[in-house]
Amino acid sequence: MKLVAAPDKFRGTATAREVASAISRAATTAGADCLEVPMADGGEGLLDVLGGPDQSTVVTGPLGDPVQAGWRLNKGTAVIEMAQVAGLELVGGPAANRPLDASTTGVGELILTAVESGARRVIVGVGGSATTDGGLGALDAMGPQARYRGVEILVACDVRTGFTDAAAVFGAQKGATKAQVRMLTGRLERLVQVYGERFGIDVSTMRRAGAAGGLAGGLAAMGAELIDGIDLVAEELRLDEHIADADLVITGEGWLDRNSYDGKVVGGVGFYAAAAGVPLLVIVGGADPEVAGRPEVVSLSARFGMARAMAEPTALVEIVVGEALARR
Repeated sequence: MKLVAAPDKFRGTATAREVASAISRAATTAGADCLEVPMADGGEGLLDVLGGPDQSTVVTGPLGDPVQAGWRLNKGTAVIEMAQVAGLELVGGPAANRPLDASTTGVGELILTAVESGARRVIVGVGGSATTDGGLGALDAMGPQARYRGVEILVACDVRTGFTDAAAVFGAQKGATKAQVRMLTGRLERLVQVYGERFGIDVSTMRRAGAAGGLAGGLAAMGAELIDGIDLVAEELRLDEHIADADLVITGEGWLDRNSYDGKVVGGVGFYAAAAGVPLLVIVGGADPEVAGRPEVVSLSARFGMARAMAEPTALVEIVVGEALARR
């Protein structure tokens, strides 16, 4: 039997690589082969699943302090994870954030550094941001658009939110009050006009442009391509080829909800498995009631209790996979 382990991270408890390793250990114990393909959807963990950092650069953090950001450059392709540059965790979470001030300047500085270091293809993962500046800080730091002629910039988005909806949808998660959300929305609406005049692009009509508080839209105005992060990662890791001859695909994430099936890892991996006619098992830390009852879903918190699910997720993943293989 051949398994493909293609999970996302279990946020706050286990990385995608750790979960994939747990699946593999259970498979080995059961006498099955397992290919580990840890996944990401453009948010935190993208850099890790695409090879990990081999470069480090000091850039401007989300609130102006310098941060040491890891990134990757290999054969002309750079991988940048904006969470490492302008992420919410860098400022200490929503309570410590200053939503009106948080800037993507460092992301632009890192893109510029990558291009000046020889990158002709730049992958930017845009999840986990502290910012809602519409990408203006990044664009100002990147400098003239002419500098990026011949450079392919791909933005791996973990949401499909519209540009001017970014503050209303995600502002509260970044610590913004209702009044600040209105101010940030007004800023994004003004930037639609600014980008239209500056680049001739209407970002208000683009799906995914609101990712990372509009950073995706700002980069798109400069010519970047916005892609569902799961599809970009799947292509980079050749997920479809790996699944083609598998007997079972196992994926999962920390918390499963309806959005997990819309441009996220669980939904994306499920699509590839269905296309290949391969059974799917989804193991999650917990799940909203509306999706918890799906036949392919196993919730660790429902099965073992929330305390154990948080404390020992990989051990519990091994148990669930072992049981699933014993039934086959």
